[in-house]
Amino acid sequence: MLPGEIGARFSEGKTMNLPHILYAIFTLAFLGQFSPTTNAKEPGRPLNLVLIVSDDQGWTDFGFMGHDSVSTPHLDRLASESLVFTRGYVPSSLCRPSLATILTGQFPHAHKVSGNDPEFRAKPAQKRKDPEYRRLNETLTQNFLKYPNLMQILGKQGYRSLQTGKWWEGDPKECGFTETMSSGDPDHGGRHGDEGLKIGREGIEPIKSFITESDEQPFFVWYAPMMPHDPHTPPERLLSHYSKGRTPYIAKYLAMCEWFDETVGELLSFLDETGHRDDTMVVFIVDNGWIQQENGKGFTNRSKRSPYDGGLRTPIMIRMPGVKPLKSTALASSVDLAPTILSALKIDYQTENYPGINLLDYTSEESLRPTRNAIYGEVFEHDIADVNDPSKSLMYQWVIREDMKLIQPSDQSEPALLFNVVKDPFETKDLANSQPQVVKELQSLLPEFWRR
Repeated sequence: MLPGEIGARFSEGKTMNLPHILYAIFTLAFLGQFSPTTNAKEPGRPLNLVLIVSDDQGWTDFGFMGHDSVSTPHLDRLASESLVFTRGYVPSSLCRPSLATILTGQFPHAHKVSGNDPEFRAKPAQKRKDPEYRRLNETLTQNFLKYPNLMQILGKQGYRSLQTGKWWEGDPKECGFTETMSSGDPDHGGRHGDEGLKIGREGIEPIKSFITESDEQPFFVWYAPMMPHDPHTPPERLLSHYSKGRTPYIAKYLAMCEWFDETVGELLSFLDETGHRDDTMVVFIVDNGWIQQENGKGFTNRSKRSPYDGGLRTPIMIRMPGVKPLKSTALASSVDLAPTILSALKIDYQTENYPGINLLDYTSEESLRPTRNAIYGEVFEHDIADVNDPSKSLMYQWVIREDMKLIQPSDQSEPALLFNVVKDPFETKDLANSQPQVVKELQSLLPEFWRR
């Protein structure tokens, strides 16, 4: 019996005798369909977890995603060793809500961290010292903590965990990390990472020390450097490579992408050098997209903070023992990461409590297509109008079903937009007027999404 016949027999309801069953088990295990998650070096010991989050990087801006000039050799190598979802998405195109979703597995409208800051009428330097502003910000963190997060869940399983880089939710230790770079102290730059923002730009020694000190304990590393996020201050040795024929703004951004890639390479090399390649699950994602303006600082209006793929789309990569390196065009979302990680690490969780799916479950080896055909998201204002009611800051909802993407403005006077994001990945041709039935079908999915 050929491998392809095994699934066909099951799906068609055909019987299989004992030799067939034994052959099927052996063959599927050999092909990687059964994903062993035990530690290859020490059977029975849990796998480690390294979660790498790029900050403000376009989904196209990687060698393995087809960029013709940016150099990302280390991420390219990781992609060659990983299960890669090239059609990955984050529900919201802003960092704080996106990071909260990665860690909880919940949509922003559920965890209520829908923007970066509470709405407050004062200059930034003044409002961050105001007691009422701090109370509102603390409410956001308490809303975030209403859902179990990865650090808390892994901590109960005996994991040590290290926070580095971007961090918004107060003291990281109060949120479950055992070791931290950031303090979250609002009196000392604690808005989004304080001391933790040195990671990457000033090396990764804190991560190396943490891994070295973990000894026999399984570990979780949160590597979320503020890279390639502005300020775009790459080393001259990298900047000079991109300067010819480009504006300074584009050159600096591309050089930042390569600099970030170098730091990932250093981290992955350290895992290899310390013998952790075969006992560690590595996950990669971008918190939100970025399209650099050609003639000025900042991003274009179809990237960060927008409902377009320039702000929402990201490759998602998973490298771990037993998972075959392959590329998938199946739809994947950051809400899938928590259930995927928990399942891969063999930690019991209640499926019904998570809106996402386990990305390691497929309907067939050939397509690697998870058991759904639509994903969802929402974009809110940067400043949160009501910390307990995300609907008051809602700007857009969106849904992608197979190839078609609907963008639904919350302002009913604005028309819905419809794009075929496979044929038209940069969303240049609105199909809403020519395909009104598809618009209606996708709109009908949104009320159920909001209840998740």
